Amino acid sequence: MIAADYEPDGWRESAACRYADTELFFPIGTTGTALPDIERAKAICASCPVRQACLEFALTTGQQFGIWGGCDEEERRLLRRQRRTAAAGGGRR
Repeated sequence: MIAADYEPDGWRESAACRYADTELFFPIGTTGTALPDIERAKAICASCPVRQACLEFALTTGQQFGIWGGCDEEERRLLRRQRRTAAAGGGRR
């Protein structure tokens, strides 16, 4: 799936975060005072009916910052790495 396959108004219209403050999903930092915001953002994502579509959008379009589909930057980096490894056949035995 490529970024052009995503319709901005498609899955976003059903997102649990649609009316939430977007700053909540883009905390400054990953420690200290940012932790409560990260937890609140992820809690909203946990109940979202389009969480997977949001995460796929972020992975496909290379979103580097923020909480997308319940995953922060580091979690998405790990997912991308795992996908690259699997695509390269690194997961086979």
